[in-house]
Amino acid sequence: MSTSTRQALANPVRLLAPYLAQHKLRIAVALGCLLLAKIANVGVPVTLKWIVDAVGAVNPAGAIASVPFALLAAYGAARLSVTLFTELREFFFAKVSQRTIRRVAMETFEHLHRLSLRFHLTRQTGGLTRDLERGTRGISSLLSFALFSILPTLVELALVAVILGWNYEWSFVVITLVTLVGYIVYTIVVTEWRTAFRKEMNELDSKANTRAIDSLLNYETVKYFGNERFEARRYDESLARWERAAVRSQTSLSLLNLGQSLLIALGATLVMWRAIVGVQEGRMTVGDLVMINAFLIQLYVPLNFLGVIYREIRQSLTDMGRMFALLSEHTEVADRPGSRVLTHEAAARGDIVFEQVRFHYDPARPILNGLDLTVPAGKTVAIVGPSGGGKSTLARLLFRFYDVTGGRITIGGTDIRDFTQDSLRRAIGVVPQDTVLFNDTLEYNLRYGRPEATDAELAQAISAAHLDAFIARLPDGLATQVGERGLKLSGGEKQRVAIARALLKNPAILIFDEATSALDSETERAVQDEIRAVSATRTTLIIAHRLSTIVHADQIVVVDNGRIVERGTHAQLLSADGPYARLWVLQASDRDPHEHTAPV
Repeated sequence: MSTSTRQALANPVRLLAPYLAQHKLRIAVALGCLLLAKIANVGVPVTLKWIVDAVGAVNPAGAIASVPFALLAAYGAARLSVTLFTELREFFFAKVSQRTIRRVAMETFEHLHRLSLRFHLTRQTGGLTRDLERGTRGISSLLSFALFSILPTLVELALVAVILGWNYEWSFVVITLVTLVGYIVYTIVVTEWRTAFRKEMNELDSKANTRAIDSLLNYETVKYFGNERFEARRYDESLARWERAAVRSQTSLSLLNLGQSLLIALGATLVMWRAIVGVQEGRMTVGDLVMINAFLIQLYVPLNFLGVIYREIRQSLTDMGRMFALLSEHTEVADRPGSRVLTHEAAARGDIVFEQVRFHYDPARPILNGLDLTVPAGKTVAIVGPSGGGKSTLARLLFRFYDVTGGRITIGGTDIRDFTQDSLRRAIGVVPQDTVLFNDTLEYNLRYGRPEATDAELAQAISAAHLDAFIARLPDGLATQVGERGLKLSGGEKQRVAIARALLKNPAILIFDEATSALDSETERAVQDEIRAVSATRTTLIIAHRLSTIVHADQIVVVDNGRIVERGTHAQLLSADGPYARLWVLQASDRDPHEHTAPV
């Protein structure tokens, strides 16, 4: 076994150990039950030997009477004890395995939420969820097979070896051990060879699953372009590669099973031959022959599954390794030691300052280049500019989806990296341009802003976002299912849901990223009035494309190529006849004549 393979086997087990260590007493009791079950299991052939010898010692007509009742009772008790202690072992260990699986899955899930947006943008959700699913299943398989298949077999082998070596010639022990060692070596070598096929199968399975999920999530896009056959062909290509890997895996499994059966057959035949010779020479009784045969059956039947068990354990370790790799994934945006809690009051009173902020997603393509911007407490600042200029990036940096690569962002004079992420994000409400909803009810999505909100607060947020008339028309009202990613709602309806839940959150800082771009003009004007009303008492950052929606802002900032090229009020910027004024004129021809504008 290679060094890398040994490390792959050891690491997941080492990482799993702390979770198991919390249940030492239950594990000790379960292992005690395992030992008692194996002692009882070995006792069955021994008792059977005594019964056979007792029967053979008298006339067959009096066989039943010649067998002491105690032997029959011991035989029945031994068989019952095997089941009793096996079930007790499962009873005591069930909580250990299930609690361990739950804790590891929960920690992985929480860690995935702690990872940066960059990580999630570079990973495919289908493969990620598959790794999590396989990893938790791998823990269950490892504990089940390693503790309750491999370990019991080894314990029973040791007990049988002691009995055979103590009572009979050592050839029985030698043949049994040589067969077992040969079987294990052959199984490990062939299974290691097969692992590449199994690994390829899993990778292709994840890829096929990812493609299927990605295609189904983008159902509308597939339909828009009539690419059903194209998607089916891509999916079938993945399945075809998986099929070839699966065939290689299955044929190599047949070779493994054939070799294992050959080794077991040879070992069992040799042991029975020595036993028969012993009976013929008078050194052994028929009862000894029966007992040794029963031992062989009890030992070799589990060995038939050793290849499967080893393969499953090996695969479980691989799957667990992938899941623990997710747990060890670097948290790009992390709380600093001793981070402070940003209170609602402090966030409401503090100015937001971007000081010489630099940022890039890719070092070869800078997004922000030493940008300076102040958003005074309680004021509204709008950011406009061409696409790709860095407008939305400012909101992402403030929310700490990413950390700046240069400069700093402060709230009330304190670097936001010195606040806990949880408290910072609780103080900020975001209405994104692209609203994605959970596949649940309308009420669930609305209450997501603040799950503990009262019905009156919910109703107020719904009214402020002008959703009340829409909800009144729905047959199921708030219980309406919105579908995958909210696809049952229109773009404008989803946007109003996003506004309502942001208002329900009641944050000290509000960020509107093209928050009304999907609304009709009449609804947009009503919602804009509400946004202005809510912004009057909050620090607000508005990212906009349509200039007519931000003429009321206390300050308008024009960003281009990661730098601020203009700033001022709407009237000041029009008077300056710069980029903002040119953009205003450009949009004038497309503007709804009913849109209100600020006087120039």
